[in-house]
Amino acid sequence: MATISFLFLASSAIAALAEDAAAPGEGIDRETLDHWAAPYRGWQYYPEHVIPSRPDIPGFEDFHSTDVPCVYQLPEQPDRWYMSFIAFNGRGYNSFVAESRDLVHWDNPRLAMGFGRAGEFDHGGCVVGAYLYESYDVNAPRLLRPKDGFYWTLYGCYPRQGGYELRPGYQGVAKSRDGLTWERALNTPILSIYDPDCGAWEKDCIYQPWLLEYEGIFYNFYNAAQGSVEQTGLAFSRDLLNWKRYENNPVIRVRPGGYDEAFASDPKVFRDGDHWTMFYFGVGKGGAHILIAFSRDLRHWTAHPEPLYKAGGHPHGLDKTYAHKISLVFNPKNETFYMYYCAVGERGRGIGLLTSKPIR
Repeated sequence: MATISFLFLASSAIAALAEDAAAPGEGIDRETLDHWAAPYRGWQYYPEHVIPSRPDIPGFEDFHSTDVPCVYQLPEQPDRWYMSFIAFNGRGYNSFVAESRDLVHWDNPRLAMGFGRAGEFDHGGCVVGAYLYESYDVNAPRLLRPKDGFYWTLYGCYPRQGGYELRPGYQGVAKSRDGLTWERALNTPILSIYDPDCGAWEKDCIYQPWLLEYEGIFYNFYNAAQGSVEQTGLAFSRDLLNWKRYENNPVIRVRPGGYDEAFASDPKVFRDGDHWTMFYFGVGKGGAHILIAFSRDLRHWTAHPEPLYKAGGHPHGLDKTYAHKISLVFNPKNETFYMYYCAVGERGRGIGLLTSKPIR
């Protein structure tokens, strides 16, 4: 009975969060938006991709077009960082991992999670990178937190091979003993377009998650599509396995005439002093740009109208077409933010780097 009571209370708490569809709450005024966004402007350019478009991964030389960086650390390795990223071989995505000692030079790339089994929801490839961290403070190390003897990530995935992001997309949950190679933790999707609570805004495809834990609740921020429009929603869980969507989705919506008039996608959320900060990308006004939004409660968000960084800003044409899908890391040794992003331009699709200060 005690177990049943606990599960009932946990389920009730999640339901209460998910059903908080009262008015969107008070918006955040422009002066506050400008003040909160200021630390994340004025980026310095690293001249080359830090993970090139063709990374020449041993045993996976046919994979190219690197994308979706996510940087993390493992316990007792304070001077080593890992970056997961994906690449494409014409059949679908695989996830890979590389390592670095200076956050600039990355080597030893190898497979992190490959294609799922034929006929299953992740057969078309897996996109890891929504990790369970020790802390979500924007200045904290991106240190993976073990739970029940494993490290954990949510991942985006596709059921079919043979093309680029063949719909419909799903989300799964994976676990790892070493934080480097990952396997399914559940043999069914955690989010699907066939779920009873799937909204109209996400009915065609579900994409990449971002995992966050706060006060005993797991939050899954994710982008999804209706037709050619992508927006960002939210789901809740107590156990990483069972999820309930927020009834007031999407939490970041496209804005007609804005830098996110077509896409408001790929959210990354951190605690930032007395509020929450979301980095995401928008598609509008001729490109894909890095944007920012803020919240006081993780459910009601106000997006700044101006990008943090516009596509085409790199002086060497590295992001002439797209600048999107960021991973933000703070290095306390030089008090510098490192923002990795998918930079698409004159040198193909690769992982670029912007820093808050010049680096040597």
